[in-house]
This record gives sequence, structure tokens and C-alpha cells, in this order.
Amino acid sequence: QVQLVESGGGLVQPGGSLRLSCVWSGSFFSILGMGWYRQAPGKQREFIAGADASSAMKARFIMSSDNAKNTLYLQMNNLNLDDTAVYYCAAEALLYREGSPVRYWGQGTQVTVSS
Repeated sequence: QVQLVESGGGLVQPGGSLRLSCVWSGSFFSILGMGWYRQAPGKQREFIAGADASSAMKARFIMSSDNAKNTLYLQMNNLNLDDTAVYYCAAEALLYREGSPVRYWGQGTQVTVSS
């Protein structure tokens, strides 16, 4: 199993920046990839950062990691009202060498952009 715990959400003014963190832990063979998603009220969950992220997203949402700290980060810049959402980190992992990939989700952290 993989446990993911996000933090760093909060209230930010339009044009501001925020950095989210996601700490991973658990017992698994390997993590194949990680990414960030968000879900705004009444909308579907949206992929925003990770492998194959769009250029538009990469311009404002920068993903990085510190493997020594088992932490994934999402630096969010120039935030606007439409960025208000619950932000989730996700990991795709192999629990065993011969196993199939399994996706895990964190509990989410709320980001609210408001003046």
C-alpha cells in the first residue's frame, strides 16, 4: 500500500502563489510515476502536473520532488479564481515486482483563490 498526505492548501489572492506538498510512504516495490490533479465543485477531476502535462499547465504549475524526504511538490503561480479546487496527488505503484500497477490518491487539500 502507498499512503499519500497532501498539505499546503489555503486561501490565496488572485495573482498569488502557493506550494503544495505530498508525502508518500508505505510498503511497495516501486513507484512508477506521480502527479497532481484537481477537482473544482461540479467538475470532473483534472490532471494538471506530471508526465505529459500540457504546456499551459506547465507554465503555471511546476512539479518537483525531493526523494530524500519522500515528498512531491506543486508550485502554483499566478493563481486565478478558476484555480479554486481540491488538489490531489496521485501515485501509480507496483506493490510487487510481478504485480500490476495500482493508483493511489491522497485525501486532497483545498485551495481557494479569492480577493
